[in-house]
Amino acid sequence: MNTLILKNNALTYTHEVKYMQDLKPIIAKNISALRQSRNMTQLDLAEKLNYSDKAISKWERAESVPDISILKRIADLFNVSLDYLVEAEHKVAPTVTISKERRIKNHAFITSISMLLVWLVQTLIFVIIDIAFPSVTRHWLCFVYAVPCSMIVWLVLNSAWFNSRRNFLIISCMMWSVLASAYLTMLAFGDNSWKLFFLGIPGQLIIFMWSRLRYKTNK
Repeated sequence: MNTLILKNNALTYTHEVKYMQDLKPIIAKNISALRQSRNMTQLDLAEKLNYSDKAISKWERAESVPDISILKRIADLFNVSLDYLVEAEHKVAPTVTISKERRIKNHAFITSISMLLVWLVQTLIFVIIDIAFPSVTRHWLCFVYAVPCSMIVWLVLNSAWFNSRRNFLIISCMMWSVLASAYLTMLAFGDNSWKLFFLGIPGQLIIFMWSRLRYKTNK
């Protein structure tokens, strides 16, 4: 009886392995086709899934198969069912409601408008102070602080819509603009604290090391 059970288990395992081997090229083909339908590179897809592009390449070469949780995320990303990813033939192609190019242009337009709104608000503050408090002479600092505020808006929208690798550049610009704003503020009050920029050196190293750690990880 035990021998029969062992044989049945072995046959079941063999069938499961064969089934997964048969599915590998199908899943690979479907992932590649879905990615290309959105004009995405392997790196683009990797960033969406928080995986390395090497892992995406292995999936599309049928060298490995994503686990079920990743397959679900891929299906959700491309608005298809899990069954779609394991089917060799598809009766209905996945629908794309808006082209990638148009979506990127829309997001870029919204980002530009949002950053310009920051400068509009700062200009409004400058004008109000200039009219209401004519004796104030340092209200030009409003425009100085518009730079780091713009970087914050850019960082938020870039994280939501664009290439997250650019975040490290934006964070660097934001850090240096904050230091420059603080320096100009103190300079306006007669304090030439140029040594404040020394803080940017370890800060920049931390940002660089963080970026290398984030994208060198091969999942």
